Amino acid sequence: MAEVVGARPRQLRTFWARRDVLDELPDPELIKRYRLDRAGILFVTDLVREALTAPTNRNQALSPEMKVLVTLRYLATGKMQQCSSDDLGPSQQTASRVTRETVYALAQPHIVRRFIKFPLTVQETQVKRREFEEIAGFPGVVGAVDGTHVRIVAPKEFEAEYVNRKGHHSINVQIVCDTHGRILHQTANWPGSVHDARILRESALFTGFERGMVPAGCHLLGDSAYPSKKWLLTPYVRPQPGPQSAYNRAHKRTRSTVERGIGQWKRRFHVLHGEIRVSPPAYVCRIIQVCAILHNICKDRRLPVPEEGENEGDGAVLHEDPPVPLPPVPGRVREGLLCRDEFVNFHFIDRPQPQPRAAV
Repeated sequence: MAEVVGARPRQLRTFWARRDVLDELPDPELIKRYRLDRAGILFVTDLVREALTAPTNRNQALSPEMKVLVTLRYLATGKMQQCSSDDLGPSQQTASRVTRETVYALAQPHIVRRFIKFPLTVQETQVKRREFEEIAGFPGVVGAVDGTHVRIVAPKEFEAEYVNRKGHHSINVQIVCDTHGRILHQTANWPGSVHDARILRESALFTGFERGMVPAGCHLLGDSAYPSKKWLLTPYVRPQPGPQSAYNRAHKRTRSTVERGIGQWKRRFHVLHGEIRVSPPAYVCRIIQVCAILHNICKDRRLPVPEEGENEGDGAVLHEDPPVPLPPVPGRVREGLLCRDEFVNFHFIDRPQPQPRAAV
């Protein structure tokens, strides 16, 4: 074949050397950068190894371990460019692609069910009830529920539905935590404009309590954004001195577990703190879900939560607004208020009241 005059020689692709951080870095440094120790990173990799293994080794395909590391680095920092600047090897475009692949692999239903489980047996609920009662003597509690917003870029479709009360685009996430800050239930598929009460009403958690799938005598604690129900106890907006005030004090101390849990979750994965700059919102919801799975894995491994100021993101934190109380509604909500009164009069009627401080 005749040589083509003036043809440019084909350039060989350049592959940057990739660090083996699992062998180079000690566990404290791995936890700081990736939120998991070496054994934890390998554990997560094994969960999705089959899904992340390339069929061939053409073009020096990334290993499942490297894909997990890139994803963990993004979730820990919230910055895709940080993944490629840590000498891990892949470009920002490759990091974005493998992160999406890994997130969807970790968000498979069988993995979600394995690590995010609400207590449904008598034995499981007894443990949760005992742990919650040790906080402030509040009986029958198996979880505390709250909503939190995760900020996103304006979506191309249904943009107005994602604008929350602060004027930001967000996903409104429902979280249920236990006393250790472990996530027992999560709903992460609602736009920021949707009220917390509706998210709960449309959730599998609501169905489980209403249909008696949770053992009798078990309660959730929620703030005034939620409706009072036989199984969902909310604070009095204007408590009377005596049992109602004692109930509110114990309620506040006990329900604070979910606020601390959400705080730990967002400190651990800084991608949740600022604006998640990916699309579409359905992918953001999977990122949120995967952060919950990884948070619980960290809890199982008793790994430390980053202190304030340790995160490496942009520092743009979406602060929560006070809850918006529901307006008075007749019917079943009134029934829930009566159940709350009966609960208070039975459990808090003899609680000692705080004594006024003596004048100095």
